[in-house]
Parts: sequence; C-alpha cells; structure tokens
Amino acid sequence: MMASLYSKAAAVLLLAASATAFVPPSSSRGVCVEPLCMNKQKKQRPKVNTNKGFGGGSSSSSTTSSALESDMLIRPKTSSNFKYAGSIRPGLQSPKRIVPSEKIKLPDYALDGQPKNRPALFPWVIETKKPEEIEKMRASGRCAREVLDLAGREVRPGITTDEIDRIVHEATIARGAYPSPLNYHNFPKSCCTSVNEVICHGIPDDRPLQEGDIINIDITCYLDGYHGDCSEMFVVGGEAAADPVAKRLLQTTYDCWVKALNFVKPGNDYKDIGAIIEDHVTEQGFTTVKSFCGHGIGSVFHTNPNILHYRNSEPAGKMAAGHTFTIEPMICENGANYLMWPDDWTATTKDGGRSAQFEHTLLITPEGVEAMTGKIETSPVQFWERDSKVHTGLWLGTTPSAKEREAKLNSSRLSSN
Repeated sequence: MMASLYSKAAAVLLLAASATAFVPPSSSRGVCVEPLCMNKQKKQRPKVNTNKGFGGGSSSSSTTSSALESDMLIRPKTSSNFKYAGSIRPGLQSPKRIVPSEKIKLPDYALDGQPKNRPALFPWVIETKKPEEIEKMRASGRCAREVLDLAGREVRPGITTDEIDRIVHEATIARGAYPSPLNYHNFPKSCCTSVNEVICHGIPDDRPLQEGDIINIDITCYLDGYHGDCSEMFVVGGEAAADPVAKRLLQTTYDCWVKALNFVKPGNDYKDIGAIIEDHVTEQGFTTVKSFCGHGIGSVFHTNPNILHYRNSEPAGKMAAGHTFTIEPMICENGANYLMWPDDWTATTKDGGRSAQFEHTLLITPEGVEAMTGKIETSPVQFWERDSKVHTGLWLGTTPSAKEREAKLNSSRLSSN
C-alpha cells in the first residue's frame, strides 16, 4: 500500500525524511535537494475514543453503514479553481472507523499519525528478517490476501468505494489485524481505492463505481507487529466491460510486474528491476510512473530498499535472502506525470489517462523469491493471469516449494475458471 513518493535522495536526506515518499527534483546527477513528505501539512491529532477503541468513526454492520452515516459525512479538502485531469472527482467521506485497541495491536502511528521509525542511513542498508519474523510476515501476508480477495469480490456497478472500505476494515479487524493505511500520516481510511486515472492513494468515498471502471484496491494488514501489503486491479462489470485499451493496459501492467518478480534472487541489484519494467511497457506504448516506488516492509510499513519502476542507476543495494519488500509498478495509458489533489493524497495522471498497478510483498530466499501475499485456493483468476504470455496462471514465486504450490493451485483454479 501507499507506494512511496520517491526522490533521488542523498543518504542523509533519506534518513531525515519520512519512510514514505519523496518527489524527484530535476537533476542530471540524481542528487536530491529537497525531501518532501507525503503528509505535507500539519493536521490535528485525531481524537481517541477510549471506550470503543482507536478511530473517529463507526465499524458498524452493512445495515447501518449503507447510508454512510449521512449526517456525519466529511467533505475532503478541495479548491474551487483546481483543475482535475479526468472524470473522477472527490466524493464525501465517512469518518475514520473504529479499531478496538484493547483487542488489536496498534502500529506506532495509529494514535498521532506519525511513524516513529526511519530507514537506515544508507539506502543499500537493508534489514534481513529472522526466521520468526518471516513466519509473522507470512501470517500478515495471508491476512492481506484474504482481505483483498474479499474486497475484490464486492466490486460491481453501484457499490461505493466507502462501502468497500467498510468491508475491508471489518474483515481486517475480524482477523485480529489493524488496517495499516488508517491514520498513516493521517490517511483517513483503511484501504486505498484508485479508480481510472487515479495512480495511487485514492481515498474511499461515496462515489458509486460504474460499469467499465478499472480500480486498484490496495490492502495492508498489520498483524502481530508486521505488515503485509498487496494490491490488485479489478474491472467493474468484469472482463466483458473492459474496453480494448483497458485490457491491453491491464495485461501489460501484469506482465511487466511478473517479469520483474521473476528477476528477484540473491545477488541481483535492486536497481535493475526498473529497466525490466520500463522496457516492457514502452514496447507496448505505455509509460511507467517515476514519482512513486515500491519499498521495504516488515515491522515498519515503509523502509529500505526503494524499488524504482524505471531504468535507473540508484545505489539501492543487492538482493539477499531474508529481505522483504514490494514491487508495485504503476503503468499509464498515456503520460506518467502525476497531479496531486488538494487532499494531499490522491495522485492522478496529469493528462487524465488511466493507470493500473499490481503489488506483492516478497520474500527472498536462498532459492529465489516467494510471494508472501500470493493467491490462495479461493482467489479469483483474472483474465490477465489466464491470458499472459509471460506466465500463465497464478504466480506464487520461483522457489521449488512455491512452484509446487503454484502448479497445484493452477491445476484446480484454471480448470474451473
């Protein structure tokens, strides 16, 4: 979740900046002159309801939430003279939902919105997870996968992204986890829903989804002290509702992502991931976003390494067993420059063209790489997985154990699809 907003940063500035994101200044040598935190404006500390738990809203059932607590809806920050790029506009938001803090372990930013940990001083210094940490990350990754699949099954014409957020929130809490996006740098919701031209960090609201929309749902769950992060695309109305360009965009985004996933193994350079992605998408006539990147993950939501999705020579370090991180390319049908909405979160393409994205939390092992948020027995098989010329069927990793599980899963899922 929450692709890091990247700048080509000097090491000292990387340390000083938040572990989220940076905007790239123009520089022929790639030296950062000014880190820019995603949460650019100081906001009021959220109130904590000590009787019910953390949060400012209700985690009520669907029978009570369908009206979105209409007398409590929040109008996001807007500007009368702001020029939106496409057809999507900010809608009304329900209040922050409640997390029962007496039952759920909270991340360090849950109460005040400010993460307390920072990346290592140098971007090539990457944490190696211990076996017990890896097991906890497998659990949080499985949790995130289950929640993402549940949210994806609800995508249909007429449902609002706020309702999807409610479903995500309740499913996360039911699994004993905290929805990591909630109050991260004051983000107001429990997941990100990015529709059509929205590149990333779309805030769920009362806009009903429309037939033919493409939507990325980005889920991160914090379970037993560790985050699991994944996202996937969905077509509102299913494959038949997608126009030819949308189908090509989704297929290209998926295929470049899988090519990058297959590259991961001990000893390879993190910087080389970007060229694999950019070379594939440019051949298909699309572009890759350079302002947001993948990231290391574990007990900290965003940390080293930074995973750039375009050709680069940044010193991001070498892959090694025990590293955990995300690859999450954002690919656009036209230009890849972004426009930030006045809410300081929603990033859309500057020209209004659509954007697509996929994401896994990955674990490097001595034998290759595994998707810690990989699909499971009940996961859907999407048309881009079925039709891919890069990798047919669900992708779970390159290790022998991952390939064995993948073969069994594809045998059952592809034959029934």
